[in-house]
Amino acid sequence: MPTLQFKGKNIIWNHHLSVPYHTIEEVSKLHFQPEKSNGNLIIEGDNLLALKALLPMYAGKVKVVCIDPPYNTGNEGWVYNDNANSPLIKEWLGKEVGKDDLTRHDKWLCMMTPRLKLLRELLADDGVIFINIDENEQYHLRLIMDEIFHDSNHIATFVWSGRSGKGGTTKQVELNHEYIECYSKDANKVKMKPVINIQGEGNYKDNKSTYKREQLRQWGQGDRREDRPSMYFPIQLPNGEEIYPKRSDGSDGRWRFGESTVKKLYEDDNLDFVRDEDGNLTVYRKIREGRESIVATDSLLLDKGTASSGTIELKKLFGEKVFDNVKPTALINHMIDLVAYDDKDSFILDSFSGSGTTGHSVMDLNKQDGGNRKFILVQMTEANEKEPDKNICKDITRERIKRAIEKYGYESGFQYLRVGQPLDAETLLKGKLPDYKSFAKYVYYLCTGENLKISPDPSLPKRGKKSPPLKKGDAGGFSDKNISAESQINEKKFFVGTFGKHAIYLIYKQNFEELTRMALNLEMAEKIIAGQPDKKRIVYAPACFLDEEYMEANQIEFVSIPYNLFQKKTG
Repeated sequence: MPTLQFKGKNIIWNHHLSVPYHTIEEVSKLHFQPEKSNGNLIIEGDNLLALKALLPMYAGKVKVVCIDPPYNTGNEGWVYNDNANSPLIKEWLGKEVGKDDLTRHDKWLCMMTPRLKLLRELLADDGVIFINIDENEQYHLRLIMDEIFHDSNHIATFVWSGRSGKGGTTKQVELNHEYIECYSKDANKVKMKPVINIQGEGNYKDNKSTYKREQLRQWGQGDRREDRPSMYFPIQLPNGEEIYPKRSDGSDGRWRFGESTVKKLYEDDNLDFVRDEDGNLTVYRKIREGRESIVATDSLLLDKGTASSGTIELKKLFGEKVFDNVKPTALINHMIDLVAYDDKDSFILDSFSGSGTTGHSVMDLNKQDGGNRKFILVQMTEANEKEPDKNICKDITRERIKRAIEKYGYESGFQYLRVGQPLDAETLLKGKLPDYKSFAKYVYYLCTGENLKISPDPSLPKRGKKSPPLKKGDAGGFSDKNISAESQINEKKFFVGTFGKHAIYLIYKQNFEELTRMALNLEMAEKIIAGQPDKKRIVYAPACFLDEEYMEANQIEFVSIPYNLFQKKTG
């Protein structure tokens, strides 16, 4: 498989691994109807940091990723800001990428690579990623996606006719389309929504079932032999007669399907041969009731809104134009529905959320089919020296979702979060401490390589047969569907969660003075052993006052905070 080489690739290829985890902190005054949020999140901050911070809770859980990154036209004014440890990268920092920048394609690929790698980790095995792009970077995107996701996991290149009127960038051709590259984590596990083929006429019946007829010869545009030479071949009848596809003027045409498909239709008695009064033979495909009308989805998107209709949608909410290049909800609805049509409780992620179309589409789709899908939107403020108070996430993304809920009556809400401090040794040693739950999730992920599983809090009572039914959103420790992942965490008992034969504990408080006096001692060890008698125990703590013999005899492993925090444990 060919690979793409670009300036900075060797520096940036594993940059996502060195990016520290960050806390994600609630900004409660910016929540909207949080009692109806049901997992909907709007996250303010750099999307590279946000994606890394989401891993402990959402790795392998996201069904659909929809992103609309900068197209790198040279007119967007985006700035490279990923501070990798390299003189080359440091030279790029903070500089706007314009048309005359000879390294703009290199910078774009260096920006996209770590984000694509993290998005792949967040994606479920049967999930897909849709990436809107135009001709400026489409060919580069295909190659880097082939390398990160593997070319065997390329599902399709959708072509969206999304521009009305002049949209071209050349003197010779009006470019009225864009591309949507679709990749998966595992193409063999992806199931897309079937499309019903409503073509076919009449009502006929044979010894198998009722059916409709559809001419096997291609009609209309692209119906000539030279249009698809491989689809010009004979169908041989038992009497030796050969039938070729002929156009109405007598010239050579073509069949609608390839030779192997036509052969299978013939063998399965799914072809009709009908002679008219003049003896001319017409071949029809039998579209049998209930199954044969299902076909694959179309990669050409002609009726899924335009950039203009997306802008109009946004203007209806704000009363004026507040954002450029707005994707229409019709397009995003279609892409989400292709994959999450039968998974109405899934997570939908957009890490370049802009005006918030993806969140709006998720709510709209839920209203249409009664679904329970959740959106996760990530957007930077895009503040700069000229506009230090600029905040696209708060003033446009959040405001759009809020206004859409109010205007269209969506039974929804959201929590507003902000990327906080890094969770690294340097930060902890400076006394900048995260809250217990944030740290516990992080410790669990680094210890196990997995996100916190949704399971009951062991301190809660068992649910009896006569217990009242749980309501949506309850976290009572009884039903996998209704328990938040945080319900495992018990701060009072310093319990984080279990992983296979291991129980994980974190002896920690968000107070530096108290933390300096905390340790794994005999009293604490006895409580841990009693709480998880059948498990091996991994205990994160600032210090340990137990001897190795006791630890080994009681299957306790100590990990110091913060010095050994980043040593991932397995097994």
